[in-house]
Amino acid sequence: MKKNAMTRREFLSYSAMAGVVGAIGVSPILSACAGGKKKNAYEPLRAEGEYYVPDLPDKAVAGRELKAGVIGCGGRGSGAAENFLAAADGVTITAIGDVFPDRVQSLKQMLHDKYQVDLADENCFTGFDAYKNVIDSGVDVVIIATPPFFRPEHFKYATEKGVHSFLEKPICVDAEGYRTVMAAAKQAKAKGLCVLTGTQRHHQRAYVESFKRIQQGMIGEITGGNVYWNQPMLWYRSREKGWSDMEWMLRDWVNWKWLSGDHIVEQHVHNIDVFNWFFGYKQPISATAFGSRQRRVTGDQYDNFSVDFEYENGVHVHSMSRQIDGCDTNISEFIHGTKGTWESGPMVSGACVIKDLDGNVLWSYDLEAEKTEHQQNDPYTLEHVNWISSIRNNTPFVQAEETALSNMCGIMGRESAYTGKTITWEQMTASPLSYAPAKLELGPMDMSAYTVPVPGTGK
Repeated sequence: MKKNAMTRREFLSYSAMAGVVGAIGVSPILSACAGGKKKNAYEPLRAEGEYYVPDLPDKAVAGRELKAGVIGCGGRGSGAAENFLAAADGVTITAIGDVFPDRVQSLKQMLHDKYQVDLADENCFTGFDAYKNVIDSGVDVVIIATPPFFRPEHFKYATEKGVHSFLEKPICVDAEGYRTVMAAAKQAKAKGLCVLTGTQRHHQRAYVESFKRIQQGMIGEITGGNVYWNQPMLWYRSREKGWSDMEWMLRDWVNWKWLSGDHIVEQHVHNIDVFNWFFGYKQPISATAFGSRQRRVTGDQYDNFSVDFEYENGVHVHSMSRQIDGCDTNISEFIHGTKGTWESGPMVSGACVIKDLDGNVLWSYDLEAEKTEHQQNDPYTLEHVNWISSIRNNTPFVQAEETALSNMCGIMGRESAYTGKTITWEQMTASPLSYAPAKLELGPMDMSAYTVPVPGTGK
């Protein structure tokens, strides 16, 4: 592994602090500036009750014991397991699975050492079918944190078995996976399941309060936006002796487009999703993009993208994502409205700010006051708080359809950059595009199929 490279989880945790501020509803930790108008002076975009706002106490409500399974025992799966255990009392992990035995053993040891959770060997599964064994072991909920390519099929199986799912984002990497997720989401709704996705800004207090203010009409009708995830290069793993083609790709998954979806899908989906969330999850009309590969070491994907998303009524969003060392960093969102603007960044400042069209601050959020009012401010944990409370209160919600829409935006942008063509929503959602390999098994693969796309060549 490259030394001094920033891991995905380190960077996500760093960036998450950018907006971890505030509380839901009327609270002394909110601050209005520059003589902001009264709430009823604004015309709301949607009436209260027409949009979902999570309840974010420090811990989930008490209730029945919940047994969880974890599928994917790497860094994100281990982190999500810890978030789940921190979110509530009366929850435990009873089964885990991964393709690789060393990953299973690592998570098993961590759960024993840090949480006194002792897993029986018969509940620790390996191989490509480990997900079925975990789900069939008698768990109530499942944490799906495998490389993104596998998540649609794992979600489908969990839903068929009536198990509540947490899906780390992204939840699909191609058109076929998108359709699988959408079908499973409809089935989950019909079964009354609670399905959470790892778009943790939906459970980040500053973003939630910002969302409410925008729906109340504080910046007027949304007319456009800019979303960014520009950072240094993520980790990679050089091939080790004895690793087959498949094993190397799985252990280096974040650099291969069939496994990760490329970083516009795997990572930048966070920022794309923030705009879609605030805008009401309206489908874009088209994406026109370019990108390139400059300095990436392994894999077959790009390291920068620039996308123009066109929505209805002439609304445009500029999406920019980059993973290149030595370049400026920017992880933020900026939304334009007819009466003002909202911005989330930059980085660790903790700023979520609404301004009028003259640049006067109408509303901002106080990070220090939030720390006083709440003990739990980690959005990665708060999303599990909401998930567990919803299950215990029997108040189903399914986030998968919304997240799949944002995933499809990333997929559209990626394919536009790869091909050099404008891609429409209808083209992409109906596309037969699938990045699935011919067979899923540890061993040799046709590596000639994994090449860096060249725009304009049709390849």
